[in-house]
Amino acid sequence: MTTLDSLENLKHPCSQQSAGELLVTMVKNAESRFEKVPEIMGVICARLSIISQPRVRQQIINTVSLFISRPKYTDIVISHLLCHPVPYDRHLAELWRTLEVELSSTTWILWRLLRKLQKCHNAPTQEKMAYVAVAATDALYEVFVGNRLQAATFRLFPQLLMTLLIQIHHSIGLTMSDVAIPSGLYAEQEMSSEVTPLCFAIQATKTLLLRTLCWQEFNIMEKNKGWTLLERKECHLQGVSLLANALLERNHLLAHKVMYLLVPLLNRGNDKHQLTSAGFFVELLQSPVARRLPSIYSLVRLKNWLHHGNSVFKFLALRGLRYLIKHQEMREGIKSLLPCIVDLLRETDEKIVLLAIQILLQLVETMDFNTLTAMMKTLFSLFGDVRPDVHRFSMTLFGASVKSVKYTDFKGVENQVLDSLVPLLLYSQDENDAVAEESRQVLTICAQFLKWKLPQEVYCKDPWYISPSEAGAVCTFFGKKCQGKVNLLAQTLTFSKNAKLPIRRAAVLFVGLLLKHMDHNELKMKGTDWIENDLRDLLGDPEPSLRIIASRALFRVHKIGAEPDPRQSGLSNLMGYLPT
Repeated sequence: MTTLDSLENLKHPCSQQSAGELLVTMVKNAESRFEKVPEIMGVICARLSIISQPRVRQQIINTVSLFISRPKYTDIVISHLLCHPVPYDRHLAELWRTLEVELSSTTWILWRLLRKLQKCHNAPTQEKMAYVAVAATDALYEVFVGNRLQAATFRLFPQLLMTLLIQIHHSIGLTMSDVAIPSGLYAEQEMSSEVTPLCFAIQATKTLLLRTLCWQEFNIMEKNKGWTLLERKECHLQGVSLLANALLERNHLLAHKVMYLLVPLLNRGNDKHQLTSAGFFVELLQSPVARRLPSIYSLVRLKNWLHHGNSVFKFLALRGLRYLIKHQEMREGIKSLLPCIVDLLRETDEKIVLLAIQILLQLVETMDFNTLTAMMKTLFSLFGDVRPDVHRFSMTLFGASVKSVKYTDFKGVENQVLDSLVPLLLYSQDENDAVAEESRQVLTICAQFLKWKLPQEVYCKDPWYISPSEAGAVCTFFGKKCQGKVNLLAQTLTFSKNAKLPIRRAAVLFVGLLLKHMDHNELKMKGTDWIENDLRDLLGDPEPSLRIIASRALFRVHKIGAEPDPRQSGLSNLMGYLPT
């Protein structure tokens, strides 16, 4: 009978007692016969659950520990231990938790286990997740719980943390049916629906933080529902960002180690791999240490992401630039990216537009004239955007742009400023108080640029339709100031079709007041059909107040039309002087 046959016969206590002695022989044989290690591991794992004697169990654990600590056996032992159902039963869990290895071997063992998981992330995307990825994640969890490889866990913390975060991203939304489970591994064993690749990744990440004394970081994640964010596809990067900021705040030395680790990782793996790495990396750019990174790893990389096909990378690039701009010495490099950042104002993703505005606000005073005017044109197109924050902050940046115009460039932007007056005036009537207030503020900036002093009625917060005298004063002021410079009537009429009732109502009211103050002879010469058509359409509006205001404005148009033609009136007067 061979030693393997003897080890397999472990059902009786007497057999178990002799097993310990056999193990010593087996290890010696394994040293000289490399191919025996897998067989020995197979028998150990198969019989571990029926060995009840503590001394024998300890000898078996010692044997596995000896094999796994020998570099030439490490991968063989790990591979064999990973080929078992997860979650591991209490016997295999105990084996992972109680490995007895010398301190010098701990980093090597943990590194080889970690590499099993990393290789799954670096492999081409498959239809199903590799089973090894789930098994290695569960094994890491058990190792962290046992805490026998503590020194190695601290040493490899950056690699462990990022690999587990990437595994979380890969696991979102998957069940065990989405995992390529080796045939026959579970036999007739039923898999609980609560067991998912994600639950293994989350518990391993939590345990890693606790075992490396990152209690404050753990607490921040828990208080801010960070674990829930990590688990959801649409919020995953928010969870990554939260953890990165927590680490930077509470343990900047570890955070810096992670940052340097991520530099080569950012271009590896698929989109999920790169997005998680990039999400963590950009938050660390807040650190003063980020200034030491060569520009190829910071600015150049962020520039490339600005042109990425995936809008999430554009968002992360802008987020990184927002942090780097705080470092004075990096501003010059960021200025070269201004045209690209201005282009992003046209993006449909609100977060990208708002971030671009935040960055441009900090650089607006350093812009050249061409970039500034191009940006102002784009910002003008965002006035009235259905996204309230985009609408509001586009006006804020427009106002900052007007303020930054040099005296020598006044004529170059005067028309743009004049064209902005009517929109700003009408949006001061917006139902969103923040938008209305910002409109008044920017209108004031534009007036100062034109060297005008606005009437106090402009700052009245009551709607015009309940404050007709204030509206009349505003109309009179702008009618006089803009005469010959801006076609107020035509521009205001375009807002009569605005989706927002307060803006439609303000526009129609303003049209009526303009008609009252305009030169009727000039208006009649140009014709009023185009005004009548727009106002007549509004008589069918479901809002009674708007119908009433539109009918009043239409009455004024008709009244103008009923007045004698100035050209015919002059002819009649002339005829009166001719002899009869």
